[in-house]
Amino acid sequence: MDINLDELYSDILDSISLDEDIIFLQETYYVDDIKRLSDVHLNGEITKNNQSEVILTGTLRGVMTILDSISLDEVNYPFSIELEENLEEIMEKGKNSIDILDILWQNIVLEVPLRYTEVTDYSKYSGDGWRLISEEELKYENNPFQALLKNEKEE
Repeated sequence: MDINLDELYSDILDSISLDEDIIFLQETYYVDDIKRLSDVHLNGEITKNNQSEVILTGTLRGVMTILDSISLDEVNYPFSIELEENLEEIMEKGKNSIDILDILWQNIVLEVPLRYTEVTDYSKYSGDGWRLISEEELKYENNPFQALLKNEKEE
């Protein structure tokens, strides 16, 4: 997404409005944590501030498909990112255009949650001598891990 900044630099325009659907090519931008991106939309503008720095502001919204932390099934995780980026820091000197896809991608990667689950029924996650419990079950007195938790707090 190459944006020409000539009119902004020559003060013909005060801002460049952005209202775009964004497509990230999987072979170029994807990481293991993100399986797919869909409905990614940028709504914002590029302006110059008082120091004549070029600033990108706006909102980037979309849906990323990631793996559920418990079931390892693919789940959709909606995101909304408020952007405020100084483009002067990454622009090549003497060039009056910029490709903002890398900036948008970096902001999306920062939004990937470390853990995310949509699992509500933990009963089917068990094995020989173990079972997955919720945070609520961890608090009950008849919890077999309660003694371990008390020992940890005493230390």
